[in-house]
Amino acid sequence: MAIALLTTLYGALIANVFAIPLAGKLMLRRNEEVMIKSIIIDAVSGIQEGKNPRVLEELLQTYLPGSQRNTEEGEQSGTSPAGCT
Repeated sequence: MAIALLTTLYGALIANVFAIPLAGKLMLRRNEEVMIKSIIIDAVSGIQEGKNPRVLEELLQTYLPGSQRNTEEGEQSGTSPAGCT
């Protein structure tokens, strides 16, 4: 009976200390890899279809989070640098 309880305790410790965190990290890396591969597939298929490079750039920018997108609207908003009129 003591051996059964001890092995159950060891199993629970191994699961909570090693297996669950490792599974979470593997899932994050898998999600990143899936996103990267879908970006590559969309880019290559767009090039093969002969899409305009600017249209293709806009299509691929949708994969980025909003804070990382290189938007040109901010540059064209009409704001001038300090001291320039």
